[in-house]
Amino acid sequence: MYVKAGTLKRRQFVASSFSSLCLVATIVGIVALAILLYTVFSDAQGRLSIEFLTSPPSRFPERAGISSALIGSLWVVTLTAAIAVPVGVAAAVYLEEWNRWKTPLIAFIELNISNLASVPSIIYGLLGLALFVRWMALGRSVISGALTMSLLVLPMVITVSQEALKTVPISYREGSMALGATQWQTIRRQVLPYAFRGILTGVILSLSRAIGETAPLIMIGAASFVKFAPKDLLSSFTVLPIQIFNWTSQPQEGFHKAAAAGVAVLLATLLVLNSVAIYLRRKYRIAN
Repeated sequence: MYVKAGTLKRRQFVASSFSSLCLVATIVGIVALAILLYTVFSDAQGRLSIEFLTSPPSRFPERAGISSALIGSLWVVTLTAAIAVPVGVAAAVYLEEWNRWKTPLIAFIELNISNLASVPSIIYGLLGLALFVRWMALGRSVISGALTMSLLVLPMVITVSQEALKTVPISYREGSMALGATQWQTIRRQVLPYAFRGILTGVILSLSRAIGETAPLIMIGAASFVKFAPKDLLSSFTVLPIQIFNWTSQPQEGFHKAAAAGVAVLLATLLVLNSVAIYLRRKYRIAN
């Protein structure tokens, strides 16, 4: 098809302009991240140590540590994963595999799940306060926090798992069922292994969001100063973001340095989780 010279030059100009704009946006993001990391780690200099990781919070800034907050975060994230991942993946399998011909009801449910993924996190905190803390009488405990965070990440887990299931070629399902496999056998042995890479990546990114959330846990009454790590599901608890928020509200400069060290630990944790997600995605891409 013949294209006029003027039209071709205009398209090339638009394409090069868009490419330059994307490059500038990438550079701005990298520079902003570099400034953030430099600021955090320079402020945290002298506080990052094994003693800081293993010491409990203290009223004295030079002795303050994050052991209880770090263990509390691990409790909450582990329980959140144990609750949200099976429920979210099972819901995605039901919506995507047992209801491939979308009825108006299924379409309405999927629309609302997508909308729930964009609801402000503080709304989930209010829901957790009313449902788990008061109605179920679980109190301001680790299990209340985990259930609340499960509500927060569940829409994302369902949505990402559905998208991963959609990437499985229909021929895998048809070939398996043509050989006599039931629908459940097809899902378990063909569909889920193929979609595992995408599901796992979405789960890790969802849990990364849960680690950094503060508002829902503040709403359900997570303490800002807990000297001891949780011992069971009904123990009081705190998490890293709340501990950092508490330190930044203190007037002493030592607490501000401790907060910067806590931010560095939190950023390192998120970086590790995201790196694991990238590694597993590439690994299973090669395997498939």
